[in-house]
Amino acid sequence: MTGTSPADILLLRKMHPLVEKALGGRFTLHCLEGAPDPEALLAEVGPRIRGLCVGGGVDGALMDRLPRLELIANFGVGYDAVDAAGAAKRGVVVTNTPDVLTDEVADLAVGLVLATVRRLPQADRYLREGHWPKAPFPLTASLRGRRVGILGLGRIGLAIARRLDGFGVEIDYHGRSRKAGVPYTYHDSLIGLARAVHILVVVAPGGSDTKGLVDAAVLDALGPEGLLVNVARGSVVDEAALIAALQAGTILGAGLDVFENEPHVPPDLAALENTVLLPHVGSASTSTREAMAQLVVDNVLSWFEGRGPLTPVAETPWSPAR
Repeated sequence: MTGTSPADILLLRKMHPLVEKALGGRFTLHCLEGAPDPEALLAEVGPRIRGLCVGGGVDGALMDRLPRLELIANFGVGYDAVDAAGAAKRGVVVTNTPDVLTDEVADLAVGLVLATVRRLPQADRYLREGHWPKAPFPLTASLRGRRVGILGLGRIGLAIARRLDGFGVEIDYHGRSRKAGVPYTYHDSLIGLARAVHILVVVAPGGSDTKGLVDAAVLDALGPEGLLVNVARGSVVDEAALIAALQAGTILGAGLDVFENEPHVPPDLAALENTVLLPHVGSASTSTREAMAQLVVDNVLSWFEGRGPLTPVAETPWSPAR
């Protein structure tokens, strides 16, 4: 570690114990969450802070209060809540945790597709509530013969597609550009993708560019036999339009792991029987969260040992010559 004294690192909230334990022995850690007076603490330590470990929620106003800030280590692959462009202007590097959660989220996405198509949670409730002796559970839709569209064929989207290959379904996709070397059908518009498929899986990143991207027109194009599955960010889907489409039968159903205003889910959405709703558990396994925490730690250690970041985001690229 460079310098004569440990660098000061700020945590906005309590983080995975591995992060706090690993960094606590090498740096001077400060945490705003749980402090008697967080504002006073920030005023006191802000001028000394060189590293920031977060799970999102970093804007320019906060960075301006940390004049010596060098690194923002984000816990998660999605970093839409971090003003990465603002960080770049200030010479601050942002890192995230790609790859280590890809398989876990892809597994969850396929499970959510199956649960939504076959209405597995509803069948579970049906049995538990004692309805089975009175009548069989109603027949459901099937994955057989259905075409799946993936919005965002990045690391996670591609992992989902490869898993779905094993089910023998046709796969289409839409993104900012056509991917070389993949066997799936590309659509140059989201509307075109929605019209062509029966199940639309959303894996696009959040942020202003994708806010409300899946809107009423897209849901209408998906149609009355269509299903929407979202494991990306709640902001990518127009939640009000989705509720209206589900209530009106514009689409058949939805499986959601993310929501627009987490952890608050609209009562109208929670009340619908044609939905499968999960509390943002895509990467929420013990092993995956430990791997994410370790990558946060490794980025911080690498940076302050003078080796640069391991996984910088696109807005703040890094080269040894920098």
